[in-house]
Amino acid sequence: MRALVRYHGFDLWGTQEGPENQLADLDTLNEYARVGVGRDDGKQAGEHSAIFYRRERFALEDHGDFWLSTTPDKPSMGWDARCCKRLVTWAKLRDKPSGQTFVVLNAHFDHEGVMARRESARLLVERSRALAGKLPLIVLGDFNSTPDSEVVATISATLRDARAISQMPAYGPLETFNDFDISKPAQERIDYIFLSPKWQVLRYAVLTDSMEARYPSDHFPVAARLRLPAD
Repeated sequence: MRALVRYHGFDLWGTQEGPENQLADLDTLNEYARVGVGRDDGKQAGEHSAIFYRRERFALEDHGDFWLSTTPDKPSMGWDARCCKRLVTWAKLRDKPSGQTFVVLNAHFDHEGVMARRESARLLVERSRALAGKLPLIVLGDFNSTPDSEVVATISATLRDARAISQMPAYGPLETFNDFDISKPAQERIDYIFLSPKWQVLRYAVLTDSMEARYPSDHFPVAARLRLPAD
């Protein structure tokens, strides 16, 4: 995972399902800083939806977390989710070279609850609008929802799918969930990068990198090269 990040030279990236010990391993990539808390207690317990950003490029202006539930400001399980608390981590970053500020959210939706995913999408749109205001917005993550779902339709009503607007034809497979099985094609597209209208997408890819016939994750990384035109 560290080798993949360094080779591709990501400036900004998010993880889902990362427990604190795995994120600590990624912290050895000391060119990056991260924000985010554990979903179980709002501290370190449970999986994180962490945001990593390149220290030299970005200045952190603000950050926080909210849970995908009817009580989003405290650790909680939402709607018909049965096993897990789910949360979103967000950060307001200033791009040092340009001085432009934007907001990024990293989400992980429930994999079982249909109502939980539907209501999570509505809450995500509402919160992202409040957090970003007129600032450019990036929303990324594992939404456990296919492109034909109500979830993706709700988000796409206000944000754009990076794959759909890439200036260069999309690279790699459409599907993103590989289940760690390198012997067969990936199964579903459930991971996305959504963007507010100001962003341009120069290129988009689903990366199928492996090492010794093993994937670094059960989901393929989704990557995009973005441009934010000057106002």
